[in-house]
Amino acid sequence: MRQNVHVDLGARAYDVEIGPGLIAVAGARIAPILARPRVAVLTDETVAALHLDALRDGLAAGGVAMEALALPPGEGTKGWPQFSRAVEWLLEQKVERRDVVVAFGGGVIGDLGGFAAAVLRRGVRFVQIPTTLLAQVDSSVGGKTGINTAQGKNLVGAFHQPSLVLADTDVLGTLSARDFLAGYGEVVKYGLLGDAGFFSWLERMGPALAAGDGEARVQAVTRSVEMKARIVERDETEQGDRALLNLGHTFCHALESATGYSDRLLHGEGVAIGCALAFELSARLGLCAQEAPSRVRAHLRDMGMKTDLADIQGDLPGAEGLLTLMAQDKKVVDGRLRFILARDIGAAFVADDVPGDAVLGLLRDGLRGR
Repeated sequence: MRQNVHVDLGARAYDVEIGPGLIAVAGARIAPILARPRVAVLTDETVAALHLDALRDGLAAGGVAMEALALPPGEGTKGWPQFSRAVEWLLEQKVERRDVVVAFGGGVIGDLGGFAAAVLRRGVRFVQIPTTLLAQVDSSVGGKTGINTAQGKNLVGAFHQPSLVLADTDVLGTLSARDFLAGYGEVVKYGLLGDAGFFSWLERMGPALAAGDGEARVQAVTRSVEMKARIVERDETEQGDRALLNLGHTFCHALESATGYSDRLLHGEGVAIGCALAFELSARLGLCAQEAPSRVRAHLRDMGMKTDLADIQGDLPGAEGLLTLMAQDKKVVDGRLRFILARDIGAAFVADDVPGDAVLGLLRDGLRGR
């Protein structure tokens, strides 16, 4: 039931292996790319408690030794203090240019660990072993690494491709229902941006995915990774097509900032709300029929997910405040916000001429429902 997706980037090409039991064979998979049989593992305390012994055993079975640093869990780790701690630890481990750093965790650890590898000794190789659905389908693939700052999300970072990705779908069984559905927000995004057939499949199979259907999970992760890989191959550093992967993210990043990157709103929850808002904005601008945003919201609600600003607990800034936060987004070009809008499900496109009044009206209406 294992699948392999090749990301063809010439000298930076790598494979994404997807399926059950991959942690148990991590040593055999990683050993061929090592100059010496040891790795430095960055993880978080939650993942360490659940899976670090299994990774140690899987590496040892392939003759690979490891040292590990477990950082605190949560989005708050993805900032300067823990990034500095990780880099200093890697230097203390005497990681050399030909060594490999392993990022073992969700999107926070993958982004931070990848960025640490990118700057350590001007760049060392790293392997992603993503342990959340969100990381398996999105953040572990494509080479985007980075940390958050007071000014916004992912504003400091580098493009640094992994040498290998091992997406062990067995570990998804240890996720809470909320964390799994947060990752599902990114899965849905792929259908919405470029594959209407995949979205229809998710409408049928989403409940089975959430209930633990292993084969369906492998299929969903594989199709998501395939779509991302093909886009990254065309546009590695986000000069064009890759921006499509940001569907929902301009809204999402503003909402994450407004909620302090806290458990009030997980990243994938923000993506789901952002996708619903992007489709609603598209309908208001006459780009797609109202049936499209209605269908998006219906599926997200069927899955028990957040779909609206009203679903976020606690205070939020006003519409003008949220728009100001959007202006900090990386996707601002010449002072203009770039939105990913849609002509239909599976037909997204980049727009940088969206009227500010339309966005303000959408936000005001959403906040009025709170």
